[in-house]
Amino acid sequence: MVESSERIAAADVLRGFALLGILLVNIRYVSSPALYDESVRGGAFDRVLAAVVDVLFEASAYPLFAFLFGFGAMTMFRRISSRGKRPIPILLRRFLFLIGIGAVHAFGLWFGDILIPYAVAGFIMLFFFAAPPRWWWTAAVAVFFLFHGLMALLMTLSMWTGGTETVGGHEAEAAAAVRHYQSGTFGDVFWQRWHDWAYVNSDGGLLFTVLTVLPFCLLGCYASCERWLEPDRHSPAKLRRLMKWALCFGLALKTIPYWAGVNDLTMYIQNSFGGAALAVFYVAAAVFVCGKRSWQRAWRWWQDVGKMSLTHYLAQSLVCTSLFYGYGLGWYGRTSAWQEMLIAFALYATQVWISRFWFARFHYGPVEWMWRWGTYGTRPPFRRRPGQ
Repeated sequence: MVESSERIAAADVLRGFALLGILLVNIRYVSSPALYDESVRGGAFDRVLAAVVDVLFEASAYPLFAFLFGFGAMTMFRRISSRGKRPIPILLRRFLFLIGIGAVHAFGLWFGDILIPYAVAGFIMLFFFAAPPRWWWTAAVAVFFLFHGLMALLMTLSMWTGGTETVGGHEAEAAAAVRHYQSGTFGDVFWQRWHDWAYVNSDGGLLFTVLTVLPFCLLGCYASCERWLEPDRHSPAKLRRLMKWALCFGLALKTIPYWAGVNDLTMYIQNSFGGAALAVFYVAAAVFVCGKRSWQRAWRWWQDVGKMSLTHYLAQSLVCTSLFYGYGLGWYGRTSAWQEMLIAFALYATQVWISRFWFARFHYGPVEWMWRWGTYGTRPPFRRRPGQ
């Protein structure tokens, strides 16, 4: 098994940061019918807040988790192999267990689950774990640019022929979501959740999501082989240059819809290419920050949250649906952007505090502990012994 002392700080700091980003993005879809109606509720201040979240975190948080998913899988593969054990059966159980967690999350809490696509991408990676590291890099670049380049080309051709329209809403679908989530029974909420999941994942939607996260998973595998996240791997000057160029390029792409007009093509470029570029900035920034030992007191907070990111990810869905759905407080469709941001930051601050408290007493987060048990088939230690 991989002991906690072997964890790489930058990986956990990135998980902790990505957890905040994913919450800021997801809360809008948990609290309103934004899946069908992209309009922002509230005044000018709310629109500014929504734009900030859109530019900084939309389509930049999930690539971080996908990258770290591949990074963690390859790290496990190498460590298990070095101990003379067979890693593929262990990783297979890990991904199967993750599919189960994702199914419970998607159909029991919130339709916007990302764990199932990660697990499917993991199954694909199983066929390539023995490949040389350069293959992972080549495959990541090829899948990313071929897939997204083809999609952008098709959208450009459609635009030239008049087929691409500005993204619009679906009033009937949005009204049904408000009715069911805001004041419906538990059964109404379940079927609306099922409908929303099918809306996102049917007709090739799940395949699209898998192909979107797969290159980041492959890149994470390569990063593990090349020790990208270890603080002594890169000079501070190199990291600062990478951060500067990734931030400038990422912000330029992420703001395209704001100065070139909103349509399917500009939004696709914003999310697929801009989101990836900004994610590179966040990775470089995490490695840079974790290389500063004098800053450890600050980044340890992010690290503790990241060490139980799966537990916190599921807890965010549980808390938010309890606040917004009819079987809870029924706030669905009744909050503005600034109120949602306030709730998100309050929830995340609570998770930061809980994490410090938790790891003073336990080795793993509760869901991580169960996932580890299911992966290895033996129960790992849970409570810390006195003085440990």
